[in-house]
Amino acid sequence: MAKQKTQTIETVNIGAAAVDIGSREHMAAVNPDVTDAPVRAFGTFTHDLHDLAAWFRSHGVTSVAMESTGVYWIPAYEILEQNGFEVILVNARYAKNVPGRKTDVSDASWLRQLHSYGVLRGSFRPSVEIATLRAYLRQRERLVEYAAAHIQHMQKALMEMNVQLHHVVSDITGITGMKIIRAIVAGERDLDVLAAYRDVRCKASTETIKAALNGNDRPEHIFGLTQSLELYDFYQAKMLECDRHLETTLAALGADTEHDPSQLPRPGTKTKHKDQASQHAFV
Repeated sequence: MAKQKTQTIETVNIGAAAVDIGSREHMAAVNPDVTDAPVRAFGTFTHDLHDLAAWFRSHGVTSVAMESTGVYWIPAYEILEQNGFEVILVNARYAKNVPGRKTDVSDASWLRQLHSYGVLRGSFRPSVEIATLRAYLRQRERLVEYAAAHIQHMQKALMEMNVQLHHVVSDITGITGMKIIRAIVAGERDLDVLAAYRDVRCKASTETIKAALNGNDRPEHIFGLTQSLELYDFYQAKMLECDRHLETTLAALGADTEHDPSQLPRPGTKTKHKDQASQHAFV
């Protein structure tokens, strides 16, 4: 019986290299035919990543594969890309499940070998401009979450004071709610004055608002309310900074930036506030 011929995989990417990403150290591998030491460790400091790029260049590397591990890959990816290398992100699970790996082959060497055969599927990586836009959007989403936490803290302080503002306004960070909260923090205790901040669109009557605001203003509760308001305002200011960067980035992309900033999501304490995020004003 004739022996079955062993199929060999053709190398299609001679200039392939790979990086096994780590939190403190990256292991890099190049073609073993061009050097006696094809695997080398590099640190994760910026100067180490530039050394990595120089090492790749000195060994004729044109394309680098790396696994998208956490966020550790981002600095290496960006610096290698800036140095003119094609960089592809690979799903770690896919690379580990490809059959044929020998037990004594390092992760970086195996990844480079697969890359040289052209069998790796790169994950989608947007252009630099789109990546920048997405980074600003993610940052803004985080700021919205942080601000929402301080809305809850304001709500808690008001409840401890038995100031039941949430029963007479649909959103304590709306027009009426914020005017009243800022007045309380500023030292106003006259119920007639506080109720006069009622917006004309507020459904609750002036008398109902006065009853809801008649609370127990202990100093520690006022202190907590004050700090929560200050932190809420801080994150609101940071969101405006994000909005300016977003508008600049969108303008560079040629996108239409003629929109009302209030159309962007704002923090809320309840799910229903998400539906209100696109409204121009809150009462």
